[in-house]
Amino acid sequence: MAELKIPTETVSLPSKGLLYPETSPLASGQIEMKYMTAKEEDILTNVNYLKNGTVIDKLLQALIVSKIDYNELLIGDKNAVLIAARILGYGKDYTFVDDNSKEITVDLTKLEDKKIDTSIFQRGVNEFTFTLPHSSNNITFKLLTQGDEQKIEAEIKGMQKVNPNGSFDVTTRLKYMITSVEGKREQKDIREFIDNYLIAKDARALREYYNKISPDVDLLYKPESGDYAEEGIVVPISISFFWPDAWL
Repeated sequence: MAELKIPTETVSLPSKGLLYPETSPLASGQIEMKYMTAKEEDILTNVNYLKNGTVIDKLLQALIVSKIDYNELLIGDKNAVLIAARILGYGKDYTFVDDNSKEITVDLTKLEDKKIDTSIFQRGVNEFTFTLPHSSNNITFKLLTQGDEQKIEAEIKGMQKVNPNGSFDVTTRLKYMITSVEGKREQKDIREFIDNYLIAKDARALREYYNKISPDVDLLYKPESGDYAEEGIVVPISISFFWPDAWL
């Protein structure tokens, strides 16, 4: 009996691999993924994965063939892998309901990468300089990875146990983004700066610049005609993105 094989596809990453260490397989700017099988569909309905919020990560890890460190993935590149997984699993057409209860069908292959200026990237270095416009403090920051997101989520959950009514998302995220303040790289110095000296206007300016330079998939879909032809509509991503019948 001939050996059975599952077909694979090569997915291009929005970052083009420019921000990964040259020793990383991700530096190639591509990931090989296999087509979804019934085994991966089981992941989508795994009660434990759904309950602890890891279902998407478990699915993507099962589909990625390339020998990569999944936690090393930049969030924008992870989004590209996620969309490719949906296309390989269930096809390019994705239907969802807008705020007016109208069904919208999107051709996912039409989604393009964000247009960014990659000339500011230094090969193999995920760190950028920025001068906060109102305080004039000089900082460096990095683009967050899957591993960073896991640490952020764990830290926020820990703080919410102590203070259930508190909101920690913005400052915790900044503490993982910012890598130095006025040349100081100690975590205690960075955290003290964010907690006590980072004014809201500067924090907002940093987030805007971060979003501007972050490689990612542009989820704003503009059909050729219809209600959203001019302004477009943002494609929502949830468990139904992969399998609309997952709850049945």
